[in-house]
Amino acid sequence: MNQKTSFARGAIFRVALVGICAALIEAVKLALAAIPNVEGVTLLCALFGYCFGWYGVLSTVVFVSIEPLIYGFNTWVLSYYLYWPFVAIVFLFLRKRGIKNRFLLTAVAVLLTIWFGVLTSLVDVGLFTGFLKNFWYRFAVYYWRGIWFYVVQIVCNAVVFPLLFRPLANLLTGLSDKFFPNRKKSEKGLDKSNEM
Repeated sequence: MNQKTSFARGAIFRVALVGICAALIEAVKLALAAIPNVEGVTLLCALFGYCFGWYGVLSTVVFVSIEPLIYGFNTWVLSYYLYWPFVAIVFLFLRKRGIKNRFLLTAVAVLLTIWFGVLTSLVDVGLFTGFLKNFWYRFAVYYWRGIWFYVVQIVCNAVVFPLLFRPLANLLTGLSDKFFPNRKKSEKGLDKSNEM
């Protein structure tokens, strides 16, 4: 296989990877839509950023771009563009730093989930009512109204991450290694015995 064919094949694979990851995020979101705020989007965005790097980040951008086509446009679109790619970027950098401890990865996911509730409330209050007088009071009231939804999201990710992140990351890293063989050996998987 010549270099031009190899490059084209690699480019096709990367486009397909981004599309499949975005479709998987959307499918999981739709599958869990009947259960309020129980979600798998955080897990998948984190996994794709962690295992596929910038292609995982791009897949979250594609996912967010699909969402308004299904649900229409509102303030949440801005929150989604700010938040979901950020989750993938955070986990991309955790991978680059060699962070593999499941409890630390879970703690980061929980903190990001807490930030999601704060961010969406900030965006909604700011865009609906403006950043004028009594903003923080209005923010507190708005945030408190959705507190149980945020608590469910936080608990969901606190349970899902320690159970599923490690085995799924090992699986996806194995796939990633097949298609990205030039990755540094220091970035390989989570299956070392000294990791929690």
